[in-house]
Amino acid sequence: MAGRIPQSFIDEVVARSDIVEIVGARVPLKKSGREYKACCPFHSEKTPSFWVSPDKQFYHCFGCGAHGTVIGFLMAYEKLEFPDAILELAQRAGLAVPREAQTAGAADGGTDLYGTLERACRFFEQNLRDDVRGLEYLRRRGIDAPTAAAFALGLAPDSWAALLNRFGAQADDRRALLQAGLIIERDTRGGQSQTGFYDRFRDRLMFPIRDSRGRVIAFGGRVIGEGEPKYLNSPETNLFHKGRELYGLYEARRAHADFKRLMVVEGYMDVVRLHQAGITYAVATLGTATTQEHLNKIFRLTSEVVFCFDGDRAGRQAAWRALENALPLARDGRELKFLFLPEGHDPDSLVGEEGAAAFEQRLKTCLPLSEYLLEQLLPQVDLEHVDGRAKLAALARPLFARMPEGVYRELLADRLAAQIRMPAPKLKELLMGASASGGSGRATEPGAGGRSPISAGRSLMTAGRSSMAAGRGNLLRQAITLVLHHPSAARAVQNTDSLAAVDKPGVGVLRELLLQAAAVEQPNTALLLERWRDRPEFARLAELAATEPLVASPAAAAGELQMAVQKLLEEHGPRRRMDELLRKAEDMGLNYDEKAELSLLLKSKSRPSPPS
Repeated sequence: MAGRIPQSFIDEVVARSDIVEIVGARVPLKKSGREYKACCPFHSEKTPSFWVSPDKQFYHCFGCGAHGTVIGFLMAYEKLEFPDAILELAQRAGLAVPREAQTAGAADGGTDLYGTLERACRFFEQNLRDDVRGLEYLRRRGIDAPTAAAFALGLAPDSWAALLNRFGAQADDRRALLQAGLIIERDTRGGQSQTGFYDRFRDRLMFPIRDSRGRVIAFGGRVIGEGEPKYLNSPETNLFHKGRELYGLYEARRAHADFKRLMVVEGYMDVVRLHQAGITYAVATLGTATTQEHLNKIFRLTSEVVFCFDGDRAGRQAAWRALENALPLARDGRELKFLFLPEGHDPDSLVGEEGAAAFEQRLKTCLPLSEYLLEQLLPQVDLEHVDGRAKLAALARPLFARMPEGVYRELLADRLAAQIRMPAPKLKELLMGASASGGSGRATEPGAGGRSPISAGRSLMTAGRSSMAAGRGNLLRQAITLVLHHPSAARAVQNTDSLAAVDKPGVGVLRELLLQAAAVEQPNTALLLERWRDRPEFARLAELAATEPLVASPAAAAGELQMAVQKLLEEHGPRRRMDELLRKAEDMGLNYDEKAELSLLLKSKSRPSPPS
């Protein structure tokens, strides 16, 4: 949504929001020096380890590691989506949220897609109430009337144009239906004379898909009679992106003020039947594998997720895909578990056969992610031989490369070392080396909820948080941390543009942070971080912002930052490359490309240098 809400407005919301006031309205804060402390609202503790900094406009818990800006706090504490957190803060500040160009809920020309989808939902609901065949289908599937009403279940008539005739009389209406994914334009290729539109959903039980505010954004349709495909989803639209949405999440949030866990199942009917049985923490992906965006949304609500799959081959394959996508988010304090049902059963049929109590008893047999990972790898190798144990390490290496640093990964490495019969420190050196360098290259970019490497410079992460506690770590990380802790110090750096010529991964992140901080009259940590929220670097930058300050004052930070930038230019800038080429020219000569490069460097050296 940051692309739809102007960044300048987000900056203003952050600047006009006091994190102490927002947090203090929900958590009893006590002043301690220049900061405030409290018992953490995100985990149980008796001694306060949760601190709020008014200077940084940032919070951090030294117990569980939770940290973030005022926007992040509302998202975590109130379980809000990003746009809703912005809306709440804007309303407190007396600001109206502007939108860039076209709003997410409008088609070209200002048509209200939310209204179009809501009218279609009411139309399908009424059809179901009036249709004996549809009601009989629900009865056979064990769905009662209150549950059908709670999920706004409906029926698309067995007609090519029922919805079109009801709501598509005018050209603008048909355009809205088309952009909402409710009708399809006829294919006129191949010399066909047919023109016009027809209904996308026909003779299907309709499942409205709702966003966090309960607005209908799409539909899923399950065929009632014979026909393919069995399930049909709305296409991607301005409102609907299936890799982000979870069916049943709105209903689950209505049933729970807080969650112990969320259970991810595969089908719409699974969710409906489980909720009817009282298992109201079930949600489903929408015909796609569980993505990191799904998991980020879940982990804003709870620290435990259970993947519930059928016990057949397809279910096992879906579970492994879920594991691969979950690895980058397998952080300390989070639990990812796998529950496999007896073959021939899905959650819908099983809860109907054995009831909610027996079904929930099965949660005690869940496999933690670590156990499931090993369970899948071990049958592929023969641990009685060195070759087999080496193969196990090779199979595990790309998986470890996707996991964030922390106790969870360390303990899993210990477990793996016992299987391989190799000293744990040596195995960790091999596995963690793969992680620091990006492993197999298959790792996907983590979302806002994960601990991520900086995509433009993975070297920023290699030393990890432990080295930050022990010392200043590498020069680049030191410079970035100084900017995050003392953004006003960025104005002291006069040679920011020169960093563009530095050939070192991650320097682009530093340069952009310096430019962002220098462009704001009164920058703070929160304002800088919110510029990066939708980017893969965000989580790692937030971690660096949560570390202990390298220096106490902005003046000292300015001096340190100037020296760090100058040293980066000296060690990795064009002057060093020029010296390397000059030495090589004397020793063995240069090839054509190197001669051209040296010529350009010598020419740039003759130009006036920016003051440092």
